[in-house]
Amino acid sequence: MAANSSTGSATEPPGLETQWREIDNLNQQQLRSGDSWYLLDKRWYDQWKEYVHTGDQNSSSYPGKIDNTELYEDLDSYHLKERLTENEDFVLVPAEAWHKLLSWYDMMDDQPPLERKVVDLPSTVKVEVYPVEVYLCLSSNLESTVSARFSRADKIHAIHQKIRQHFNVSETAESRLWMRSTDTSSERLRNLNMTVLDTCLSSGMTVIMEIRNADGTWPTSRPQIMRNSADEDSYQGPPGVCGLTNLGNTCFMNSALQCLSNTPPLTEYFLKNSYLEELNFTNPLGMKGEIAEAYADVIKQMWSGRHYSVVPRVFKTKVGHFASQFLGYQQHDSQELLSFLLDGLHEDLNRVKKKEYIELRDADGRPDQEVAEEAWHNHLRRNDSVIVDTFHGLFKSTLVCPECNKVSVTFDPFCYLSVPLPVSKERVMEVFYVSLDPTAKPTQYRLIVPKAGRVIDLCAALSQATGIPPNQNPNPFKMAVADVFNHRFYRIYQTDEFLSCILDRDDIFVWIKQKLCLSCVMIVSLHRRYVRPLDPSEEVEEEEDEEELYKAQTNGVSDDEGEEDSEEAGPSKKEEETQESSQTEEQNNCQSEASPSSEGEERAEEEESSSEPDRGSSTEEGQSACGSTDTNSQDATDVDQSAGAEPSGKEEEDEDEDEEEEEPASCAQANKRLPGRRHYTERRKKALFTMQAVNSNGTTERGMGEADGSFSFSSQPYIAIDWDPDMKKKYYNENEAEKYIKHQSMDVPHQQTTVQLQECIELFTTVETLEEENPWYCPTCKKHQLATKILDLWSLPEVLIIHLKRFSYTKYSREKLDTIVEFPLRDLDFSGFLLKKTVNSTEPPCRYDLIAVSNHYGGLRDGHYTSYARNKDNGQWYYFDDSKVTYAREEQIVTSAAYLLFYQRQDKIRHPTIPPPIPSSTQPENHISSQTRDGMDGAASCVSMETD
Repeated sequence: MAANSSTGSATEPPGLETQWREIDNLNQQQLRSGDSWYLLDKRWYDQWKEYVHTGDQNSSSYPGKIDNTELYEDLDSYHLKERLTENEDFVLVPAEAWHKLLSWYDMMDDQPPLERKVVDLPSTVKVEVYPVEVYLCLSSNLESTVSARFSRADKIHAIHQKIRQHFNVSETAESRLWMRSTDTSSERLRNLNMTVLDTCLSSGMTVIMEIRNADGTWPTSRPQIMRNSADEDSYQGPPGVCGLTNLGNTCFMNSALQCLSNTPPLTEYFLKNSYLEELNFTNPLGMKGEIAEAYADVIKQMWSGRHYSVVPRVFKTKVGHFASQFLGYQQHDSQELLSFLLDGLHEDLNRVKKKEYIELRDADGRPDQEVAEEAWHNHLRRNDSVIVDTFHGLFKSTLVCPECNKVSVTFDPFCYLSVPLPVSKERVMEVFYVSLDPTAKPTQYRLIVPKAGRVIDLCAALSQATGIPPNQNPNPFKMAVADVFNHRFYRIYQTDEFLSCILDRDDIFVWIKQKLCLSCVMIVSLHRRYVRPLDPSEEVEEEEDEEELYKAQTNGVSDDEGEEDSEEAGPSKKEEETQESSQTEEQNNCQSEASPSSEGEERAEEEESSSEPDRGSSTEEGQSACGSTDTNSQDATDVDQSAGAEPSGKEEEDEDEDEEEEEPASCAQANKRLPGRRHYTERRKKALFTMQAVNSNGTTERGMGEADGSFSFSSQPYIAIDWDPDMKKKYYNENEAEKYIKHQSMDVPHQQTTVQLQECIELFTTVETLEEENPWYCPTCKKHQLATKILDLWSLPEVLIIHLKRFSYTKYSREKLDTIVEFPLRDLDFSGFLLKKTVNSTEPPCRYDLIAVSNHYGGLRDGHYTSYARNKDNGQWYYFDDSKVTYAREEQIVTSAAYLLFYQRQDKIRHPTIPPPIPSSTQPENHISSQTRDGMDGAASCVSMETD
């Protein structure tokens, strides 16, 4: 046959009538999106029809080989001519018809088949005659491009493979594609399973392949990497031993990332690029794969062995974008971040593309094994990812109605265990006690008080320790409790306030205040402890302009006014001097009996014990303590008259209040008469300090005084003392003001509570009654009930995360529990906690080894996160403190700061084949970045700047 003579590849065709019938039937099929159809030259096709219709195989109308020459623009590029018309220039046949014709008649040498795809356009389904023609290149050489044609129905994966083949890119090299429409605008082609049509890729655009660097970064991302400048290009360290830069209160994130980074199955999943095939871009519960990709970038950089520290800025931005609670740079919880991240990774990598609705069933008396298997199967029908494979286990939840005894049993998946810590009913508090004796140093006490107690309980404990009568009538002495911060009264507590509002780090001062002369207590006695008495020979006189300026600032009384007032008072000069002497002595006696107040954080001692005991009653000392400036003395005296209220404005009323106030009245009366005369006789002597009414922030508020220019504590309970710089340097002993005495109670070591991890797990599985805020709807009673609930462990995952609930929140208190939880580093046995017993030898054991720990140092309002982790390659433990990484010993790991524990099942642990590196002085410091972080200087020290 002629068909066979042209080429040896053609096969014996069937009869002509059969050929027509087969091809005609195939041509009748409907267009389906994604199917392939082929272009045939109309002339050749018409000749073939004439040939088969003649019924003569030896007819001269035999068409010969398939020839599409007329459809090509040229025979070099084989580009299809523009503006060709169907049924005039070409016909379209389905793929099966094309292959039959090709096998019967063959094709002209070197001509490529004109395959075209059926595309589903918004308004129609049609064969795409003219596909999208794009340019392909590598990011490393944007000038070297090659053109290629792709159907709008082709997946981006086809373009990806085309670039790999043309530019000889290894299949193991991780890459990503960018679509560029202009010289300045590029967009990621993230989902390789999307079609060209869906990505809006059109002819003339350029598709760029970017290949990941060996250090885990991308060439176009310009990442910020912390390196040692001396060997930034040659550094090669242990993979995974890499710090994370603190971006500002992000140590909570760094700690969680380090723990996950050292979770072997998850890290290997990303390092082997297994995630690329499982990215779920269509999951409405996910983040379109962006969280998974951002996490992969961080892991690949950390495990490249090329960096001392990585800056996770892009990851932080992605987290904030999808979880608004993590926007900005506020303090957060590492467990909250971990919970979000595990859930986000799961949904981004969920192998279930379309979740089906599943109606949950109660056990209804069925065997636990059956119900558990059903629950796990249903879980996997909607949730199937590497996170489920690695971290998910199964609870058994049992609820019992207290009214009808209905028992409800369900099995629920979990990703981590949040176990409670035993909570003590007592609390240790440290306070500074300031006695009435102005020569006594403040004393620091360690007290044991009820955790749910009130301030009155703190006073009672201090009363017992000091022997001072408690705050009870008719006792004239009262305890005032205040939080002192930055040399100011930050807060003054009422006796009925809960102790939970006082944090362990607060500096709490307790004073004995005597209602007989509270003004002396708050003003004079405080400074008397640290002020050296004036010597007459050292008195300094003020210049006139300074005195005038002083009078303007302190609203003092002028010379004339003072003289006029003294004349109006009536007594003669001699009588006034006699009265002044008597009243000054009376005032000083009041001062010596008054209780001191606080001005700073830790109060100090009195002068050396060798000081003269009667010095406190001298006129000079009274002046030095009160300021010795008469314009100020009037203000101070007016303040003293109303000083019966605490700085917080609290008023205490006793039954014998009228009798108690008799003596302050006489003191105040004497003080009122004193300033005018002293102003007249000593007006040019320089003041030690001035006093004025201020608000709680320490700033003056004008217009708050009384009509006569004085002020009262009822309207203005705060007084500020402003020292003259020269006089303060001369007479005020700042070193002495920082000293205090430690009571013997401070020598008793504070015993931290220690519990075993197993005890916490037992508490987790203890029967509890639901709270009123979270009742259970009983299907039998048809109403919400406070049912009893118990959680049991049914099955455990490969990697078990245990969250120690150190942050305790109740209606009475909020606190951070510093209980030491003794947790094993090896052989944590859960066999005693599992309800599901081993059925056969093929089931995994229940023993776990520790692989990572997230630590939290500090209290409720601030703190710092770090982590310990065991490197999966060399088995060495490391301590990660933001960008700083150091070697760690196993005995360092168990501390009261442990917050999240990561355990891996023993049968899944791969023993390291690489010996751990030996620390030496020739190594770069740490892999230790020299950058100063904004957190603690040491694991257990106080917080300096970081407040996470």
